[in-house]
Amino acid sequence: MKLPQLRKKPEIKSCHNTSWEDNYSWIHQENILDVLKDGSKLLPEVRKYLEEENAYTKHHLKDTQEIQKIIFNEIKGRIKLEDESLPYKDKNYLYWNKTTEKGNYSIKLRKKIGTEIIEEIWNGDKEKEKLKTEYFGVGDLEVSNNDKYLAYSLDLKGSEYYSIYVRDIKSEKIVTKTLENTSGSILFSIDDNYIFYSKLDEYHRPRKIFRHKLGETKEKDTLIFEEKTEAFTVSIGISSDEKYYFITSSDHNTSEQYFFSVDEKKPNPKLIQKREKGIIYSVNSWNNNFYMHTNKNAEDFKIEKSKDINAKKWEIFIPAKDETLIGGLTFLKKWILRSEISNALGKIFVKNLETGKEEELIFSEEEVFDGGISLTQKDRNTDVIYISYSTPKTQSRVYSYNLKTKEKQLVKEQVIPSGHNPDDYIVERFDCESHDGRKVPLTITRHKKTKINGEAKLLLYGYGSYGNSMSPSFSSTKLSLINRDIIWVTAHIRGGLERGMKWWKEGKLLNKKNTFKDYIAVAKFLIEKKYTSRGNIIGMGGSAGGLLMGAVVNEAPELFCGIIMAVPFVDSLTTNLDHSLPLTVGEFDEFGNAKENKDHFDYIYSYAPYNNIKKMDYPNILITTSLSDNRVLFDEPTKFTAKLRDYKTDNNLLLLKTEMNAGHGGKSGRDGAIEEIAFDYAFILKISKKI
Repeated sequence: MKLPQLRKKPEIKSCHNTSWEDNYSWIHQENILDVLKDGSKLLPEVRKYLEEENAYTKHHLKDTQEIQKIIFNEIKGRIKLEDESLPYKDKNYLYWNKTTEKGNYSIKLRKKIGTEIIEEIWNGDKEKEKLKTEYFGVGDLEVSNNDKYLAYSLDLKGSEYYSIYVRDIKSEKIVTKTLENTSGSILFSIDDNYIFYSKLDEYHRPRKIFRHKLGETKEKDTLIFEEKTEAFTVSIGISSDEKYYFITSSDHNTSEQYFFSVDEKKPNPKLIQKREKGIIYSVNSWNNNFYMHTNKNAEDFKIEKSKDINAKKWEIFIPAKDETLIGGLTFLKKWILRSEISNALGKIFVKNLETGKEEELIFSEEEVFDGGISLTQKDRNTDVIYISYSTPKTQSRVYSYNLKTKEKQLVKEQVIPSGHNPDDYIVERFDCESHDGRKVPLTITRHKKTKINGEAKLLLYGYGSYGNSMSPSFSSTKLSLINRDIIWVTAHIRGGLERGMKWWKEGKLLNKKNTFKDYIAVAKFLIEKKYTSRGNIIGMGGSAGGLLMGAVVNEAPELFCGIIMAVPFVDSLTTNLDHSLPLTVGEFDEFGNAKENKDHFDYIYSYAPYNNIKKMDYPNILITTSLSDNRVLFDEPTKFTAKLRDYKTDNNLLLLKTEMNAGHGGKSGRDGAIEEIAFDYAFILKISKKI
C-alpha cells in the first residue's frame, strides 16, 4: 500500500538566535481550539491525510484482526461484567454503583435506609442513547446533601469541555439549564440551594469559580473568585467537617488557598497564606482545628496544626522525612489516618486520638503491593473503614476493618471469571543504578514459566512527569501479554514521586533528561540481567510518557523491537513556545519557558522528539492520537509521524492511528477501552512474532 504523504510547506522558525526548519507546521490551525470542539472545522487536506494514515495502519495490521478479537475476549473474560461496588452509607440512603453484562457505562443506585426499595438514579447507557452521541464522557456525578437532586457533567466530544446539568431525582425534570464550557467538577452547597463550578477560559483553563442558584438562569450566576495569573487554575472543595469551602489556585509547583464559611450568604473568600514560588499547601478543618499539608521548609511535606487559620505559627503534627512523601489526612471522630510513599511503595498509618498512639496498617505479606483506605459512611463517628490492596499478581481485595478491635473481614474480591492463579506469576523489585548513581526502582511481573535466558520479549512501561507515581497494582489486562511470555516491567523513573519530591525535581526542567537516562539505564540493566536482550524490548508510554518514548527512541533505537506512543507529547518545543495552548503556561515549572529563557530553550531543543529525529534505523512504532484531544493536540503525533517517514532508513512499521471522535483518554465506554488495549497488544504480538 502506498505510503501516506503529508504535504511539505517549509517554514523557518527562530528563537534565541537559533533557526530550524519545520515542514509541517502549517497543519496547526489558528482556530485549533474550535477544531477540538467541532471536528468539521478541520482542514480537509489534514483530515484526508489522517484518514489515509488510518487506512494504512488498518492495512498493515489486517493480519492481527483475529488476535485482536481473541485478546478483546480474553480481557473482557477477566472482568466480572455484572458487578456492584460496596455501598456507601449517607445520612438517609445507601449509595452504590453497578455494571451490567451488556452495558458500557455504570449505573448509580440507592436504597433508603430501613427499606428494600432500590432506585436507579443514573444509567450511563440510557443517557448516551437519549443523546444519540458516539462519544460519551461523564465528568462528575453528584447527589445533593438532601438526596433530592442529581448533578452531572458531560463531554460529548472528548475535548474536555463539560456541560453541567442538574435534575430532580424523583421527577427527572431538569431544574437548571445547561452550564456550558466548564471543567466538569461540581460541588453542592451545604443548603443545596446552589452548586459551585469552574468555567473554562478561551484557552481551556479553569480560572473562575461561579455559584449557580438551582432553577435560575446561568446569566444570574455569581462570580465568587477569579484567578488573574494565566499559569494558575482553580478548584473548590469543602472541609471534612463541612464548615468551610476552600478555593485552591495552583500550578504544578505553587499553590494558594482561600476560604469562606458555609454560612456566608454572600461568599467572600479570604486568603489563608500568600503564594510563594515552589510552596504547595492545602488546609483542612476538623474538630475545631485546622491542618495544613505543606512543603514549606519540608521538601517531602509535613502536616501542621492550629486552632486559628490565620495563625502566623503552626505546630508540627506530622514531621517531614527525607525522601518519604507525607500524604494528607483522613478524619474520623476517634481516628486520623494518613499515607506515606517511599521507594515506590505506599504505607498507611492510623492515629488513635484517645491514646495518641500511631501504628502502621499492614495490608499484605507480599513485598510489592498497592494499598488504600476509604470510608464506609458519611458519619465520621465510626471505627470501621474499608481497606483495599492488590499486587501486580494478586487481584484487588477489600476488607471491612475495625480500627478498634482490628477485626478484618473480606467484603469484596475482584473476580476473574475466566480464572486466575496468582501463584502462576512472579513479582520482583530491583533497584537499578542510573547514569549518575541514583537508584531507580523497577517492578517486574512475569509468568513463572518464562525463562530468564535473554530470549524473552519485554514490555518496559514508563511515564516520569508531573510528580505522578506508578503504583504496583493489579491489572488483569496485562496478563494477555504476560501469559504469552512477555515480561512486564514498570520503570519508576525520575519525574514521579516514588522517592519523594527530590525524585520529581530531578526529573523536570533542566533535569528532564534524567527521566530518559533512567529509562535507558533500566533497559540496559534488564538486558544485563538476562531478562531480555538488545532489540527485544517494547517501549510503552502515553502523553508525557509519549515524550519519554520519543526521546529514548531517538537516543537508543537499537534497544527496541518496537515502541508504542499513546497521545504522545512529541512536538514539545513548538508547544512550549505557544503560550495560547491550554496547558503550556501552567507547565513552565515542569518543562520550562523556552520563549523567555534561552537556557530552557536550548535544553528543550536538545531533547524534543520532533526536533531530534535522525537519519537512522528506527524500530517498529505505533502512534495513537485523538482528534479532540486538547492536552496533546493531534498535530504533534501527526507531524512527528510525517517527519519520521522522511528520515528513517529502515523498513520497520511506522503506523499512526487517529480516533476521529475521542479525546486524550481515547474511546469512551468499557468496550471502547478494551478495543484500544487489544489493538495495542496485537501490534506487540505481531512485532514480537508471536502470531
